[in-house]
Parts: sequence; structure tokens; C-alpha cells
Amino acid sequence: MNWAVDGAVLGLVQGVSEWLPISSKTQIMFVSTYLLGLTFGAAYAFGLFLEFATLAAAVIYFRREVWGVLKALALRGSAEDKMLLKYLVVVTLVTAAVAAPIYLYFSSVSGPVVGLPMIALGLVLIADGLLIRAARERHVPSRGLADLRMRDLVLIGVAQGLAAFPGVSRSGITVSAMLLMGVRPRDAFRLSFLALIPAALGASVLPLLASRHEVLAAVSLVSPQGLALAAVVATAASLLLIEALLRLASSRRIVPLVIGLGAVAIAGGTLGVLAGYG
Repeated sequence: MNWAVDGAVLGLVQGVSEWLPISSKTQIMFVSTYLLGLTFGAAYAFGLFLEFATLAAAVIYFRREVWGVLKALALRGSAEDKMLLKYLVVVTLVTAAVAAPIYLYFSSVSGPVVGLPMIALGLVLIADGLLIRAARERHVPSRGLADLRMRDLVLIGVAQGLAAFPGVSRSGITVSAMLLMGVRPRDAFRLSFLALIPAALGASVLPLLASRHEVLAAVSLVSPQGLALAAVVATAASLLLIEALLRLASSRRIVPLVIGLGAVAIAGGTLGVLAGYG
């Protein structure tokens, strides 16, 4: 394929999957494996690196909250702005501490994504779906940002850090954690995607620091023009579809979608094993 097709496909996958609890990095891993022939570690690093492509859309969509946090940094924000700043700082620091060693391990894994690794990723996606279902059935919605204590923020950060595992959805695990804490669904989704902004920035920078060679090799395959197109397409798709995607993510239909994607990954991995890919 040429760089325009590669860039458009990668951007569309990133722009859609970021706002659903289906692990955007995992979807990019699958797609980049087939489009670019990347190994597991390179595809994993590239999947996290592409988080930058939806960063602009998140900032635009949550511009009021971002402006409030900036005012809080300048000691001029409201009480809610200051609480949101505290939330983002604590969650981001804990996320970095948990996610960094996970990233360093999986980015060094060699071999293809197809075969047994794809089966494992499919099983994790199915577990994601079951966790989302359990959280939505058992939570009692009564809490908001003002009700969250330091322990809650640390647990949310741990949950988001665990999303560094391949196949684990960042939004899925953080929203589920907050629902189990009794956070109202609307607040849980809002807080989860606000935490995406610093997390996406870190997810894009870490591969450049720790896996520069693999990331640059992937960029050379898709080309700088293709990467730029991917960012534009991801941002445009996000801004056009985010409202509909967030409604889908908060509906009951998301659970069969996540489990279905896991089943497809398992089927693809099984075919890979039968074809001799491990």
C-alpha cells in the first residue's frame, strides 16, 4: 500500500478506537502488523506512540476543563478547577510509575503479533468486556469529583497504568474502576477522558525515549507524510464522531462489541497458529 492509504487507515482506526473501550493501541498493533509487517514489540511501541494523534482532539473537546486546569496552575481557578488539577497530577504520576516498567517489558518482545500473541490479546479484550459489564451492573452512582479521596485517585492511576498491558483498554479499565467506586457514569467518562490528555502525551513520549529505533523504523515504513495524514485523519474522525462514540461507549451495546472483537482476535490468532506463525 502507499503512504496515503496507510496513513488514512491508521488515523481512522486511532480516531475511532480511542473513544471506545476496545484498546486503541491494540487495534493499531493489529493494523500496523498487517500494513507494515511490524513485530510485536515494534507494533506495541508504535500503537502507544500514535496516541499523539488524538491528543489535539481531546484538548479541543475538553477545552473548558483544560482552561480551568491552566487557571488553577496559575492559582486563579475555581475550587473545581483546583480539584481537577489535583486529580490529573496524582493520577498521571501514579500511571507513569505503573506503566513504565510494563512498557519496557512488552516493547522488547520479539516475534509476530499473529498466532498465540493475538489469541492472548483477544482473551484480554474479552476480559475487558466482562469487567465493563460487571462494573455497570454493580455500581451505585452517587459520587463525583469532589467526593474522591487521595486513595481513590491512586487507585484510578493504578488502573490507568495497568492499561499499558497489551489488550487492556485505558478507558475501559479506568471507567470500570470509577464505577465500582460509585462514581456517576457521566463523571466517570468525563474524568477518564480528561486523564487521557496527560496519559496520551506520556504514551507518545515514552516510546521515543525508550524505543526510538523501533518507532522511527515504523515511521519510515508509513513515511512522515503518512504519519502526518494519520494525525489529521485521527483528529478529524475524533471531532466528528466523539459524541456518537461516547454515547456508544456508555451504552449496553459496547459489551458485545468488545467481546466480539476479542473473539475475532482469537479466531485470527488461531488461524495464525494453524498457518505456522507460533
